[in-house]
Amino acid sequence: MASIATNNLAYRIGVNTILENVTFTLEDGDRLGIVGVNGSGKSTLMRLLAGEYEPDEGEVFISKDKSIGLLHQDDTFNISAMTDDTVLGQMYAAFPELLSLEERIRETEAGLAVADDNATITRLSEELVRLNTRYSDGGGLYFRSKCRSMLTSLGFGEEFHTLPMASMSGGQRTRIALARLLAREPDLLLLDEPTNHLDDVTLEWLEEHLSSYKKTVIVVSHDRYFLDRVTTKTLDVENRTAKLYACPYSRFVDEKQREREIAEKKYELQQKEIARLEAYIEQQRRWNRERNIIAAESREKAIARMEKVERPADSPESIRFKIDSSGESGNDVLTVKSLGVRFPGRELFSDLSFLLKKGDRLFIAGPNGCGKSTLIRILLGQANPSEGEVEFGYNVTVGYYAQENQSLDPDNTVLDELWNAYPGLTQTEIRNTLALFQFKGDDIEKKVAVLSGGERARLTIARLILSKMNLLILDEPTNHLDIGSREALENALTAFPGTVIAVSHDRYFVRKLATRFVTLSDKGCLSHFGDYDSYRRSLEIRSAAVQTETKQAESVGKEAYLNRKAENARIRKAEKRLAAIEKECEKLDLRISQIDEELSGPAGSDYKKAAALSEERAAAEDLMLELYEEEEELRATLEA
Repeated sequence: MASIATNNLAYRIGVNTILENVTFTLEDGDRLGIVGVNGSGKSTLMRLLAGEYEPDEGEVFISKDKSIGLLHQDDTFNISAMTDDTVLGQMYAAFPELLSLEERIRETEAGLAVADDNATITRLSEELVRLNTRYSDGGGLYFRSKCRSMLTSLGFGEEFHTLPMASMSGGQRTRIALARLLAREPDLLLLDEPTNHLDDVTLEWLEEHLSSYKKTVIVVSHDRYFLDRVTTKTLDVENRTAKLYACPYSRFVDEKQREREIAEKKYELQQKEIARLEAYIEQQRRWNRERNIIAAESREKAIARMEKVERPADSPESIRFKIDSSGESGNDVLTVKSLGVRFPGRELFSDLSFLLKKGDRLFIAGPNGCGKSTLIRILLGQANPSEGEVEFGYNVTVGYYAQENQSLDPDNTVLDELWNAYPGLTQTEIRNTLALFQFKGDDIEKKVAVLSGGERARLTIARLILSKMNLLILDEPTNHLDIGSREALENALTAFPGTVIAVSHDRYFVRKLATRFVTLSDKGCLSHFGDYDSYRRSLEIRSAAVQTETKQAESVGKEAYLNRKAENARIRKAEKRLAAIEKECEKLDLRISQIDEELSGPAGSDYKKAAALSEERAAAEDLMLELYEEEEELRATLEA
């Protein structure tokens, strides 16, 4: 059954056409990836689908009663006034209808408690049953536990739940907005760049969650691994229109390339045939006889009857560049010894040591908050460690790409941003560099403040490559870059003759470049030599070893528990036996005293009775001796 469809959708801003003739249909359960270069209209299309924008032409059809949820790129998260402003409270605000029902149920129960006539009691009782049924059917019995679970899955443990939303960073707010949307489980789930601000563990969880999502998912992403794992269809937005492919990203790339090659071949063959016919026509007209004129006119009609094959539109231009080295560094580029960072009540990492060699491409890995960006700031001299030291080798010059491009001046124009940084270059040299990164014409006069995330990322790279370096430090360099720009960066770094240190959650990017890893975590710092696949295998091996150790510890713990339980039972049994011995000895001692009294009385002159009493007395004494020995053994055992 179709869940959403578009027909000849178009959207314009003034005289500029953003999208036109966009037509596609999705069935229930489809998972669509929307791809295209930055500025192609992907986010605009998402807003059109969600009903936030009105199309200039065409329509969006959504099946009746389908709920829609849209996560904007870097969602700023609007705090709801329906509940408290804590993280967990704002999660509950994703269910306003349930919160409203809870309030009505409380009011109805309060009214029922003071009702004093049968008619009111009956009316309120019936209303309470209806409200509770709606509450239960709407998920009221479990929505709070779902909210807590979703927060935990996206990296917000219980220690975050009572914190105010105002204390959350922009990235954290975006993740909470994602958690709130996923908790609602809309029929049409629209996600614009949902992988921003996610670490590897959370990203893998999201992939699993979306892969098993039973409803329709539409996602905009430049993360190629994510698209391949999550999506079943691909919508290619290019040259103001879009085409649907019934396959995930990697297969779409191959299929699109084959289609383009076939279209170009058809166009070339038809152009050759037209050229042949036109040459024949020209020749016949030169001869200018009647039969030649007739032949020429016949060929002209043949050309007119042809169904013309249009020349395939040019693919959108991508950035292209190379990174020059400042010259050879020493073989030992960077030495890190026993580095540690601590804050009051918290340790980020400790005892981090590694030696970076010339030509290494080292990736720093670990969950959000483990200290990756802090480590980079220490390497750059922007922060001091709590312990340890950092030493650069001979002739090392450093270039740095800052996460989220904080180094750019928002008041500068694009042209001024580069020219101010490199005043010795000519305007032509600056313009040529900007052109490599798709800043042309009026684009170079734009203020940095109005640039998109992708444009800022491209401008930062442009500024970076003009400086000469042989050690590149990159903090999330692929954020906001489209796939073509990511591939250009990968190629430039692959050809770079220097050394690279990088932080990135783009697994495709990491796999293509990494030669070694340093992992930061609360379990310690680990170094691994090898590519991404061998690194992942080593993590799996470590994880399996940890699980084995945990099971062994659990087994040892269980055995110790059983031993303690048995020991406690033995002690209780011994103590109980000691108490019984004491009572029995008291009885025996009393009986011996009674026998002595009887023997000193009339029974002593009765031979048979005296013999029996003496025998009983001797047996009592023997039993008391045995009990005393048992008592000594028990007390010695208890003291041990």
